[in-house]
Amino acid sequence: MNTSNVAGVKSDTLIAERKGNTRTLLGIALFVTLVILLMMLVEQVFPHFSDTEGEVSPSFAFLRESLLLGVVMLATSVVSVVERRNPLAFGLIGTKRLQFFWQGAASGFVLLSLLIGYLIFSHGLVIDQRVLGSLDALKYGTAWLGCCFIVAIAEETLFRGYLQTALTRLVGFWPAAAILSLLFGLVHLRNRGEVLMGIIVVVLSGAVFCFGLLRTGSLWWGIGFHTAWDWSQSFLYGTPDSGIVIAGRLVESHPMGNAFLSGGAAGPEGSTFLIPIMVLALIGIHFTVNRAG
Repeated sequence: MNTSNVAGVKSDTLIAERKGNTRTLLGIALFVTLVILLMMLVEQVFPHFSDTEGEVSPSFAFLRESLLLGVVMLATSVVSVVERRNPLAFGLIGTKRLQFFWQGAASGFVLLSLLIGYLIFSHGLVIDQRVLGSLDALKYGTAWLGCCFIVAIAEETLFRGYLQTALTRLVGFWPAAAILSLLFGLVHLRNRGEVLMGIIVVVLSGAVFCFGLLRTGSLWWGIGFHTAWDWSQSFLYGTPDSGIVIAGRLVESHPMGNAFLSGGAAGPEGSTFLIPIMVLALIGIHFTVNRAG
């Protein structure tokens, strides 16, 4: 191949790459615009959509998170048409979905329980009493499990679905993960009772979920972890989750001592002890999770 042909090939490749980047930028802009506009519409129709003051009921949480999931999936479906791809292709399909989900769920439950155990041992948390009988525990436990599952799918799809895929094309996986994990943390500023340490930890958890995505090629590890973590924290141990307290929790509990250590009103996610827990999560993913399962 002569010099002019080589130059022509390089020029064509550069043009194709620029066109691809332009399409990706337009796709990202379309996705973000749709999510913002649809969320504005939802908040107009449901004025209390973002209200987390007081104890949140399962019915309110189910409606709120289902609407959020609907918004995210609708936006994903629109950009999928533009990209000529299955809307589930951004992390929701694959042959080991169930396996990855249960691996993530086990990790989320064990690590959250480890954190709660340490807080109790260090007198940063006190479990006061069980407040639900067996039938109510089954009813509320099931309801909250369903809500937490919807929360997990909605948030993982929003922050680590299409946007993660598209930004990876432009800047690479980890720069994209850093941007979206930071955004994931900033969104939690809307929660009443949230604190700076809680936001930092949410950003770190975003990095954990991204690492799970990188290792498995699937969102299902993160969805499982997210589901089990939120359910255990809010229902099983009765603590605030990023400042949000739920109605129908299994036990009553309250923080003790320095809020920097206990998490205070933000709950265990506001505790500095959560940082080593996130490090353990990263180590666990590295040694136990991969595409081969």
